[in-house]
Amino acid sequence: MSQAKAGDTVRINYTGTLDSGETFDSSEGRDPLEFVVGSGQIIPGLDAAIPGMAVGDKKDVNVPCAQAYGESNPDARQAVPREQIPAEIPVEVGTQLQMQTPQGQVVPVTVAAVSETEVTLDANHPLAGKDLNFAIEIVGIDAG
Repeated sequence: MSQAKAGDTVRINYTGTLDSGETFDSSEGRDPLEFVVGSGQIIPGLDAAIPGMAVGDKKDVNVPCAQAYGESNPDARQAVPREQIPAEIPVEVGTQLQMQTPQGQVVPVTVAAVSETEVTLDANHPLAGKDLNFAIEIVGIDAG
């Protein structure tokens, strides 16, 4: 039976959980996740766990935050005066918004805090600073 290696296209079923046991993502009810091993299409810590696995193999993988979405960067949080945010935009904590950089790049942000005078926006990935756990199963391998 062939084993996955760099350059192969693999399909996996997976469930991603935090250390608390909370599920943050899963392929359940969807098509398997398909990617090329070693191509940088998925987080490095999960990509590194795939080589050597064969179709039908299952594995539990712990991915430290440094090999996932990195540490949370305090510089990626910004307080914005409340009056600069249009009234029709919801600003409840946890709301996902998009900002535009002066260069025109769209950046997803999350409302991290709200006071009467300002709204704190966080451009860190929602999983930054978190160790991730994956239960994976290889369901297909196409040689690269």
